[in-house]
Amino acid sequence: MTKVNIKPLADRVLIQPADVEEKTVGGIIIPDTAKEKPQRGQVVAVGEGKKDEPLTVKIGDSVLYGKYAGTEITIEGEDYLIMRESDVVAII
Repeated sequence: MTKVNIKPLADRVLIQPADVEEKTVGGIIIPDTAKEKPQRGQVVAVGEGKKDEPLTVKIGDSVLYGKYAGTEITIEGEDYLIMRESDVVAII
């Protein structure tokens, strides 16, 4: 897990997306243009939560999130997603 110098605000979480599969099960190599956006990742930073709603996810959790959830950002050459905790659909 990567340590980052960013602190999400309120109920937001910073997620490092899982690596995209390079090959299919049959061994076919998938070109970059055809790769699907991952829907799973690891939480690397969390906000404080809202006044009456503490966060349920914590740093280190593996999570599933919606296909178009979050905002893509790059920090020190690494890609991350920042999203509201409500966009996280499950902890795995």
